[in-house]
Amino acid sequence: MSVNFQRIPYLVVFDEISAFKDTYGGAIGKVAVEAMQLKPEVPSDSVVIFSHPIGGGSWLPLVTMLAKMGVHTIYANTRYRGNDTALIMERAVMDFGAVIRHAKERLGYKKVYLGGWSGGGAQSLFYQAEAQDPRVTHTPAGDPYDLTAAKFEPADGVLLLAAHLSRNLTLTEWMDASIEDESRPFERNSKWNLYAAEGPKPPYSADFIAEYRARQIARNRRITAWVKQELAGLKAQGLDNHERCFTVQGTMADPRWLDPLVDPNERQPNHCMLGDPSVVNDGPVGLARFTTLRSWLSQWSYDDSNGDGLKCAGRISGPMLVIENGADDACTPSHAARLMAAASKCQIDHHLIAGANHYYFGQTPLAQQAAELVKGWIDRQP
Repeated sequence: MSVNFQRIPYLVVFDEISAFKDTYGGAIGKVAVEAMQLKPEVPSDSVVIFSHPIGGGSWLPLVTMLAKMGVHTIYANTRYRGNDTALIMERAVMDFGAVIRHAKERLGYKKVYLGGWSGGGAQSLFYQAEAQDPRVTHTPAGDPYDLTAAKFEPADGVLLLAAHLSRNLTLTEWMDASIEDESRPFERNSKWNLYAAEGPKPPYSADFIAEYRARQIARNRRITAWVKQELAGLKAQGLDNHERCFTVQGTMADPRWLDPLVDPNERQPNHCMLGDPSVVNDGPVGLARFTTLRSWLSQWSYDDSNGDGLKCAGRISGPMLVIENGADDACTPSHAARLMAAASKCQIDHHLIAGANHYYFGQTPLAQQAAELVKGWIDRQP
């Protein structure tokens, strides 16, 4: 039975003093977070709040389906809506926290569940970790940003819905290991170039995958070392708040997109969530294509990001719902498995939806199946 609901757009505005501005426009000293409440005509004291570092999901099939089933939902965009060039994960989590606080204090919800969709999964884990085990007082670049002072209230549960590990770990798994010199990114080692005519061809051996993964991590760490050197150089000149922007080529060269035997599920080969991986690898929408020194450390650094999903999952406890999509072309099975293993103190309810793609696009019955799982799980919570 479908329930009527309203879509209510609103803003959550709060003060924030910052040494520099990293978003375009808007009043200096104010943060305005866009949110949309999907409010069914059936009253409820609980709400699922979705958010994602760069937002844009208030019209996703699952979000709408939940509202039609009578589940109150909110989708919150962070201040970085649609542009992760200068995104700082700590600030994105602060925005998420502001919406959660507003939902309780102004909208009257007593129970809040975190809707960790895709990249929102790690953001939800980051929030919950800082609510239950507050630690972060600075960004990885050393800039003061005290999440412990925010006194986040723990959510009543976390939902990981088609969620990947986190932005830093996922980027690393997608990096092109054939790039050995960032100053000459199009001069690539053919031995590791998945897209070169003379490059390696699937199926890939276990030894090849192991070495490829090691080279991806090494590449991420080389960029991180350069970023830290650049920041130190600016600070040595007294330019503490100055930034440098740069590009990162080759960020969609994960062997799993070419070889369906690597982290297998029902996805189609030679395809990823953004299309042809060989095109996306150097295209304008690839992860971390345009970034800054501080954003790299906070968002993309393999070792330094505070938003590392596995590390955050290990710091939390409580109920957790994990829904894995069987034909996901972004978040493959090892991601759900590793997150669940890391969340060893949580009470996990895990489900696999066979044949489901990442967004449930063109799959209304499967979106409904996922929504029913979410609703049933919420109904069972004490």
